[in-house]
Amino acid sequence: MTRRGWLLLGVMGFIWGVPYLLIKVAVAEVSPPTLVLARTAIGAVVLVPFAARQGGLGVLSGHWRALLAFAALEIIGPWVLLSNAEVTLASSTTGLLVATVPVFAVALGRLVGDRHPVAPVRWFGLVVGLAGVALLTGPGSSPGHTWPIVQVLLAALGYAIAPIIADRALQGVPPVTLTAACLTVAALAYLPVVALTGPHPMPGARALASLVVLGVVCTALAFVLFFTLITEVGAARSTLVAYLNPLVAVTLGALVLSEPVTAALAVGGALVVGGSAAASSRPRRPTDAVIDIPPTAHGSGGGSSGADSSPRHSTGEPATMAEHPGTPSPG
Repeated sequence: MTRRGWLLLGVMGFIWGVPYLLIKVAVAEVSPPTLVLARTAIGAVVLVPFAARQGGLGVLSGHWRALLAFAALEIIGPWVLLSNAEVTLASSTTGLLVATVPVFAVALGRLVGDRHPVAPVRWFGLVVGLAGVALLTGPGSSPGHTWPIVQVLLAALGYAIAPIIADRALQGVPPVTLTAACLTVAALAYLPVVALTGPHPMPGARALASLVVLGVVCTALAFVLFFTLITEVGAARSTLVAYLNPLVAVTLGALVLSEPVTAALAVGGALVVGGSAAASSRPRRPTDAVIDIPPTAHGSGGGSSGADSSPRHSTGEPATMAEHPGTPSPG
């Protein structure tokens, strides 16, 4: 991998590890629906002009039902679930739990009808990842955390389901256009929610700064950089971002918010990240000269697929869900 590739990978790992900290700061002063509205609206305003250059909404013709389902599972549901959970949970715990996306992806592959054999290392990763979740959410967790933890895991489940929709029904949609459309749909969905639950007092400078950075940097800019990363290092290597995010979330939570790094958090986090890495491993088969799986980036800005969101082998055939590991989830 080139020096530029490593730089992009590091930048993306940091940018998509930051949202957990910013969400924690923002929800101290604004409601979760308000946070999601601000983030999606800002991201949409930034990306819509870029989408217009790629043909505008015309390229979405025939894809609207899939796009709405994708937006619901990638942004509308997960972002409010994560924001609501972080009212109670530490940002570090949230970031680690979201790293279970590849674990869910392995199980979902079997439920949606994929009968291709799954390598033993991936089943081992699933078990290890679940053990990490059990450690993070077990008896050592604080009282009253059960529902917030469930919300984070539901968000991770949505992140794991969304790529299935992208792979099967959103092929050929330009990624920036898809992202801009999803952000716009999400903003329109939360606008009446926020309006009907007002009045909302003006948040302080710290919360406002968090919302702006979430929308501009962690959503709009992050997607542009992520597409650049895919071009630079390939789709498969770009998924390494998913294993940097939790480390950034834990580090920032400890340094900025003084969140404790307990033994259970350290061991459970290692099990989750390690298990997710094993669960998402895709050993190259002798018959596959090239395996290129354009990943869908979760949570940073409404989800997007690669220029062709259908994973394809060198033979031109779609990749199976067993080979689709789940992809970066920036919170």
